[in-house]
Amino acid sequence: MNAAIDLNHAVRYARCIEISKRIRWEIDRDVIRGRQFDFRRKFLPDRLSRVREMGLSNAEEQRLMSQIQGRTYANMLSLVERFINAEILEISRAHWLGDQTALEALVRFSDEELKHQELFRRIERMIAGDMPEGYTFLPDPNQVAARVLGKSTWAILALTCHIELCIQAHYRESMDADAGMSELYRDVFLFHWREESQHVILDELEWGRENARLDERQRERAVDELIELVQAMDGLLQTQAAADADYFLRLCGHRFSTEQSHAIHGGMLRAYRWQYIGSGIEESRFLEILGRMISVAQARRIHQALVPLL
Repeated sequence: MNAAIDLNHAVRYARCIEISKRIRWEIDRDVIRGRQFDFRRKFLPDRLSRVREMGLSNAEEQRLMSQIQGRTYANMLSLVERFINAEILEISRAHWLGDQTALEALVRFSDEELKHQELFRRIERMIAGDMPEGYTFLPDPNQVAARVLGKSTWAILALTCHIELCIQAHYRESMDADAGMSELYRDVFLFHWREESQHVILDELEWGRENARLDERQRERAVDELIELVQAMDGLLQTQAAADADYFLRLCGHRFSTEQSHAIHGGMLRAYRWQYIGSGIEESRFLEILGRMISVAQARRIHQALVPLL
């Protein structure tokens, strides 16, 4: 049975390499292609930005909200891929003198994550050139990465798998017919998804391998750390959502009532919680993978920690 599992894993690592070679893309040649962002269009699809749930009165306000969220999306993805790449490089050590196919798959994973970081940094610079001053992305990527990397490998891989399944959901939302969405940003979702869909497979393989190493006490602590990481992510989202809502209100150029301002702040936080937490939790694949590794009691603890957020 173990031999059959090992063979299946070897096939899956090899398949990721084959697909990585076949779908390889470059930032300028394939994604940006000499284009700039058109500020007459939305940057995120409505089902991702949730702009229709914020009580905004006109299309211009909805478009501005989408563009602010699109800028934060680029910064958030660049941030999370920094600690993801560091962890992938770390776990690749286990294959240095062993399975070279697995090692190549993880090296390609790391190379692609570095490219994704550069893509999202480019997007930030491109949007910053045309968006009014006053926007601030508050989390420090290095500080966040250091905090995440202080947790167990099991917890980090769980969070990584969750984030990359969020990206699968985001791609599907971006493919909805929406004539008002930026074609450039739509291509960002498309090309990012192409490589991240393979990363999820590698996450699952490495997470399962790590899970097999843990005893019950270690796994119990790892579940605690996963909860801590999700709660820390929510803390970042609360801070950035408040900053982005304030920026939006300043740019709109007219006064909102206290009730309307509260609705915008609350709507921004709900949108961010869904984008970076809820959309991954709703993926049946994540729950299936996680469910194979944890007990009913541990699943209940995770559920209870997520209820206040979602």
